[in-house]
Amino acid sequence: MIKVGIIGGSGYGGSELLRLLLFHPQVDIKLVTANEHAGKRVDAVHPNLAKLTDLIFAPTNDEHNFAELDCVFLALPHGQAMELVPKLPQSVKIIDLSGDFRLNDAEVFKEFYGREHTAMQVQSEFVYGLTEVKRQQIKEATRIANPGCFATALELGLYPFIASGLATGKIIADLKTGSSGSGAKPAAGTHHPKRANSFYAYKIFAHQHQPEVEQLLTTANKDWQQDSTLVMQTHSLPTVRGIFASIYFTTRVAMTTDEIGGLMRDFYANEFFIRFAKGSPDINWVKHTNFVDLSWAVSGDTVIVFVALDNLVKGASGQAVQNMNLMFGIEERTGLVMAGSNP
Repeated sequence: MIKVGIIGGSGYGGSELLRLLLFHPQVDIKLVTANEHAGKRVDAVHPNLAKLTDLIFAPTNDEHNFAELDCVFLALPHGQAMELVPKLPQSVKIIDLSGDFRLNDAEVFKEFYGREHTAMQVQSEFVYGLTEVKRQQIKEATRIANPGCFATALELGLYPFIASGLATGKIIADLKTGSSGSGAKPAAGTHHPKRANSFYAYKIFAHQHQPEVEQLLTTANKDWQQDSTLVMQTHSLPTVRGIFASIYFTTRVAMTTDEIGGLMRDFYANEFFIRFAKGSPDINWVKHTNFVDLSWAVSGDTVIVFVALDNLVKGASGQAVQNMNLMFGIEERTGLVMAGSNP
């Protein structure tokens, strides 16, 4: 059994980790922390887990005996993981769900996250955890920087075209997300009266996931930005879960729908969690699952790739568990094979 700790278990990411790991056949959760809820039962904070666990939240600090753990998930707000990671023993494998260790440039981090990075000396130990692209590196890693939810959708939709050198010119990524992506604590722009029956753009030309997408795509094709630029715009959907991406770009040569399909199958045919949809995907088909639904449309040299995923599962905690499985030599799908609901 893998002895696991979840640091920051009271938010939506921590809740999903608990929901998944409590039923993982090879995981024993030894520690779950939450500062403001320390001393409370987990099911008092997450009533959906009632009768499923007797765990108690511990305080979030660096005084726990982390050396007794095999793996620690960090489900903390941006800026907190980089304070804790240098204090953790090297024997413990780490999966960070925040943005603290995704970027390898301290100045870019400061620009997009609005703070100085205090632990860049350990950033090079982290492997970027886009499972379908970085599988071999993840298997050998002891530190994982789990991708952002928007980044996961955009990278999986665009990667085959960048890696093959087919995409050129301006790439327009139109991304929409449900309110759970903003975290469990309500804020002026995220609470229900603002989100319900509304639709708006946010973080215009300033979303923190854009540089991690550009960094990842450069590992696929170091020259892709010589004649391509990425415009990424995020929008707020009046739903709770789900990300939907529409990615528009031109190809160097006109391609048919079948040719696009052949390219996608070449990249993803053996990927259990990648599904090809006919027409448009629907976020309802992927909610509460680790699946990513992809489809595409072609007109001459113009391609649109559509992507749907659950921002809390494949966009966060599910992908983190998928990466843990790889790190410990477990069958990748373990604990993650679940159907969505219809309707």
